[in-house]
Amino acid sequence: MMDAGGTDGSDDDRGEGGGVRTALAGLTTRGRSFLAAGVAAAVCAYVLGQSDLLRVGLLLGVLPLICATVLYRTRYRVAGSRRLSPGRVPAGSEARVHLRIDNVSRLPTGLLMLQDRVPYVLGPRPRFVLDRVEPGGRREVSYRVRSDLRGRYPLGPLQLRLTDPFGLCELTRSFSTYDTLTVIPRVEALPPVRLSGEAKGYGEGRQRSLALAGDDDVIPRGYRYGDDLRRVHWRSTARYGELMVRREEQPQRARCTVLLDTRGLAFEGAGPDSAFEWAVSGAASVLVHMLERGFSVRLLTDTGDSVPGEGTDGFAGASQGTADAAGLMMDTLAVIDHSDGTGLSSAYDVLRGGNEGLLVAFFGDLDEEQATVAAKMRQRSGGAVAFVLDSEAWTREPADVPGPLDRGEERLRMLREGGWSAVNVPRGTALEEMWRLADHERTGLAAASGGEGTR
Repeated sequence: MMDAGGTDGSDDDRGEGGGVRTALAGLTTRGRSFLAAGVAAAVCAYVLGQSDLLRVGLLLGVLPLICATVLYRTRYRVAGSRRLSPGRVPAGSEARVHLRIDNVSRLPTGLLMLQDRVPYVLGPRPRFVLDRVEPGGRREVSYRVRSDLRGRYPLGPLQLRLTDPFGLCELTRSFSTYDTLTVIPRVEALPPVRLSGEAKGYGEGRQRSLALAGDDDVIPRGYRYGDDLRRVHWRSTARYGELMVRREEQPQRARCTVLLDTRGLAFEGAGPDSAFEWAVSGAASVLVHMLERGFSVRLLTDTGDSVPGEGTDGFAGASQGTADAAGLMMDTLAVIDHSDGTGLSSAYDVLRGGNEGLLVAFFGDLDEEQATVAAKMRQRSGGAVAFVLDSEAWTREPADVPGPLDRGEERLRMLREGGWSAVNVPRGTALEEMWRLADHERTGLAAASGGEGTR
């Protein structure tokens, strides 16, 4: 709820000089023309000695001043509210803004012009003309906003324009609060494919993709006071000469890390159709897809920052709702921008600290050094998929002759030799198509190494 305090402020809160200046500043073009015409008529009447012309000049000159004084001293007490539906919207989609004005005074209002301040990327500034609002009455209006660019956009403050019946003066009163519309990246629905498997000979073994509870660990531990005697492992007890019990494996969720390369030097171009925006949208789509499949998911950037950032490993645990985890990461992706980093070493330091499960990466341009670093990231993951975006191919016009692909193919070869399922992303290709292609690449890698993927 917003209260327009400026519409019901007392005269003690402002000086007479400031009040006069405010009133005169509110004169419209018509009001200023009337005032100028009145002064000119009065001067001509004095020079020519025409009393009738003097009366006309006084009427033209005094009328705007009377309207400005009356309008300035008008004390409307109105309250306004704004509601967004929804407050978080994908890029390219529309959101509706609902405005409500309540007259909380005992006097009816005059003609009101209501306008809301919005950034230019959301569309034109909405304006509404409200007729007389009775005491205790209210008026509701709404408008739509749309942006092709992700980000967080402030809406407000809401403004009321008071005008006199002759249109000679307008005064603006502003509310004090505003709301924020979050435009998140576009999210594409992805088909369920077997990307969580890994090729034999890479990583540290096959990763479980479902939570297990109650299965016995193959390595027993020593008996502790309070342990259930039914879990005594007699074979190990006889072997070690002390009472040994079977350890219960804790429930575990399959993990997935989505790595987003945000280096400014790795991407060229800007706008909704740029390579960087494709990578951000792809990361968002994969995050939502893996959360829906029950994975514990986190977002990692080249700077080493991860979301969610709580806990020792930054993963969204089972205690967090899927919607909350997705909302947190979508809000992060809504405002993410290019970093000043030049390499992927910070992300590699985070990934080499433990087993990361499935790793899905969106890379920009990779030189030989960074391709080597990226290839090493695969060593601590159960499966790794890389989408590589060549900025030169994305910024080149379709009619241009394609450039040499030797460098790009060499980078893909280095990633594949490191165990990645790496694919090159052409300009304008749908993520769903690349998602299926990555699955075919993984299947081919598994067949070549004699491995078998798991869901």
